[in-house]
Amino acid sequence: MLPRVLLCGEIEYVQDECKKMFHGIAEVIHLVSDSRSHFLSSFGPGGPYEGTVALYRRNTSSEVVGKFDAPLIHALADTSMVRWIAQSGGGYDEIDVQACKERGILVSNTPRANEDATATATLYLMLSCLRHFSMAERSLRSGTWKTPFNAAQTHDVTGRTLGILGLGGIGLRFAHLAHAFPMRIIYFSRRKAESAPDWCEYVSSVEELCKQADILSLHVPLNPSTVGMIGEKEIGTLQRGSVLLNTSRGRIMDQEAMIRALEDGHLSSVGLDVYPDEPRVDPRLLTFPRCTLLPHIGGESAEAWRTRELQALGNLRAFVLGGVGEDIVPELRTVIGNSTTL
Repeated sequence: MLPRVLLCGEIEYVQDECKKMFHGIAEVIHLVSDSRSHFLSSFGPGGPYEGTVALYRRNTSSEVVGKFDAPLIHALADTSMVRWIAQSGGGYDEIDVQACKERGILVSNTPRANEDATATATLYLMLSCLRHFSMAERSLRSGTWKTPFNAAQTHDVTGRTLGILGLGGIGLRFAHLAHAFPMRIIYFSRRKAESAPDWCEYVSSVEELCKQADILSLHVPLNPSTVGMIGEKEIGTLQRGSVLLNTSRGRIMDQEAMIRALEDGHLSSVGLDVYPDEPRVDPRLLTFPRCTLLPHIGGESAEAWRTRELQALGNLRAFVLGGVGEDIVPELRTVIGNSTTL
């Protein structure tokens, strides 16, 4: 009997490639559960997921299974042979990686797969917030032409200082796109990025980044150390009339502090693709016409999805063939020579 790989979320773009990748080495099975309890009880003898050694996971599966939190991970380890979870996407905050580490389950994600898509979405948000393009389009569609659009309240990109919090793959790609404009670009990361070009200046702290930036763009992963990373103090440190962009995760920013800053004019606008309690969007955000709001589609394009699916499935295939896949998330990575182990 071949080992089984369970798809927690459908493959949409590379169905044929998926069949070829696992032909003769693993049986690919699909999620049939309609509840979390059925999911967890289905890995035992005679269950639909018996013999499953690895999972492919999309966030859409949380609608049935819920997040892969500590209780689920511990139950999964107790009742199944699963030792690898391949997350389809760069963000893996819906998986409790500490619980996975405790139970010997490795987790991979798909870094780089949606760098271009997310970076270009961030570029759009920046331009729209400065020039109020979203508001202008809404005025045209509503038949009011340029009302309430007011050119005197818009600004060119030229001469602005863009501050990037987190110069990982997406942050660096956004920096390169923004460099097409005559902007000063500064960044802060936990450590100075070796890959940063000379024109991308490193600053020593989040506070210093906020002091100097006209536009602050967030590109850090969500984890316990980044929840609420941009709060009252950081927003207050920004210059009055600044723009705040977030295409990472909603909980990185203190939404209440952000809304207060919009209300008193300290922030001129915000460009958001992510929110703390998705898909719910705080209705107060809809009352600020200069803001540009997207429904978490920044990393979604046909090219990004195809790359993401292939990368996640490739991680699974490598695990099935050799016991260790690629793209293990940093919290579970220990590098010894050229090998990667838990």
